Amino acid sequence: MTSSDVTTCDPVVDTPSTTAPRDWAARLRRFGYAARPGTDLRERLVPRFPKSSVWDWLGPVLVAVLAGGIRFWHLGRPRAVVFDETYYAKDAWSLLRLGYEGSWPDRKIADPQILAHPQVVSLSDTGAFVAHPPTGKWVIALGEWMFGLSPFGWRFMTAALGTLSVLMLCRIGRRLFRSTLLGCLAGALLAVDGLHVVMSRTALLDLVVMFFVLAAFGCLLVDRDHARGRLAAALPVGEDGRARPDEHTADHTGTGPRPWRLAAGVFLGLAASTKWNGLYVLVFFVLLTVLWDVGSRRVAGSPRPYLAVLNRDLGWSLLSLVPVALTTYLATWTGWFLSDDGYGRHWADGRGGTWSWIPAPLRSLWHYEYLVYDFNVGLHTPHKYQSSPWSWLIQGRPVLFDYQSPKPGQDGCATAVDCSRTVLALGTPLLWWSACGALLYLLFRWALRRDWRAGAVLCAVAAGYLPWFLYQDRTVFSFYAVVFVPYLCLAVAMTVGAILGPPGADRGRRTRGAVAAGALVLLIAWNFVYFFPLYTGETIPYADWHSRMWLDTWI
Repeated sequence: MTSSDVTTCDPVVDTPSTTAPRDWAARLRRFGYAARPGTDLRERLVPRFPKSSVWDWLGPVLVAVLAGGIRFWHLGRPRAVVFDETYYAKDAWSLLRLGYEGSWPDRKIADPQILAHPQVVSLSDTGAFVAHPPTGKWVIALGEWMFGLSPFGWRFMTAALGTLSVLMLCRIGRRLFRSTLLGCLAGALLAVDGLHVVMSRTALLDLVVMFFVLAAFGCLLVDRDHARGRLAAALPVGEDGRARPDEHTADHTGTGPRPWRLAAGVFLGLAASTKWNGLYVLVFFVLLTVLWDVGSRRVAGSPRPYLAVLNRDLGWSLLSLVPVALTTYLATWTGWFLSDDGYGRHWADGRGGTWSWIPAPLRSLWHYEYLVYDFNVGLHTPHKYQSSPWSWLIQGRPVLFDYQSPKPGQDGCATAVDCSRTVLALGTPLLWWSACGALLYLLFRWALRRDWRAGAVLCAVAAGYLPWFLYQDRTVFSFYAVVFVPYLCLAVAMTVGAILGPPGADRGRRTRGAVAAGALVLLIAWNFVYFFPLYTGETIPYADWHSRMWLDTWI
């Protein structure tokens, strides 16, 4: 793999044929776009991947191994119920034992009992009201089933999903940029992001949402390539061996079965059934796939691409995502449906009214979900570490998950003064601050250069980020941003590709680009190493902890 494999600065844009009645290419030239001469239309629809190499898989696997080592290293530390683990670890154990969320004593009683030797599990079969759907807790329960109700057990699956997400991002980046180097770079950046590491080492739900959303994004990318490939194969080929745009083909050719889109629907349903912010991602991704289909038919030669999509693609797009996601969501409540003691399980039994024709279990679930919605939108309890979404990208107010002050000679404190042991949900600062600039670059690529890859990354960031601005009066936390961290890493990787320079650049340009890009990546890696003790609960001198509090708002 050499820097010449990087193709990020040679954009593949969804531009129309010059034979189309509406000359879109002429309009784009006003913004600096110049079409590549003599390009086969099939390659414009489905750009070629770099030449196959052992590094196509070996590189992503090595990056994932690095990520796994970071995430599983002393995973059971701290031996404590950290932050909201007090809800999800216990609810997961309840699902494993009862199939629904039962009741526990007050956390000040139950948490010490769980960590005691011998352990005491004070779980009651009385159904408890919970604020989130069950899928994420079922995921946590899988680790508890394998390793027991212990810090390692309830954190195992989030660490596993965090590691797998790095592997997925490497492959997603490769498909998005047609560059194994940039794909592995995006995965490596995710591997060394502090927020992703902390959330991978803590049994909270947001990392699980991130995993399912990323899986859906990857499935939609594969679906895009396959659908465009079928469209490209149907185009007429001229005597010179090149495909030509064809209005009839572009308007009437079907794209065949789309199993990857169905898989994306399943993953989006799992995301929404972990936390409801997954529903917003579903809306954004449906819009994204529709625009991708419009772009495909426009490039193939359709003079009315929106009408073509309406006739040939829109119905299946919606059916492949929305009903599949809804069915998946309902299926995740199976344990509750099969129970008799789940909270509100029999609320609708014997009730009449306008909606009595709907089965009672579904009406009971609807009522339960209404109560959950009312609780979530009305959550205004002040919290010391809550923050406005406006501050998330610059990491203005990270969340302190755990803090201890070991005395000299205790718990690894080898100094003459007190030490600090902390778990701080803080993204690697230089990575996040670089991402702010990278997002501006992607806005330029999307708005003025019609680069679909920039638009895809921006859409994914918007899906995980913008909905939180609707709830600024609610108690929200910056660690919710872990859902869109992978796309920040893709944005930085794409920007690094631009810094490296286009494939045809001269040696001097490439050298300068490599030095600048390498310096940025090394600084981000150093920054992660510097903050590493704050992510993993290591005991360090108080002075070392305080020197890492770069902003007053971090304390």
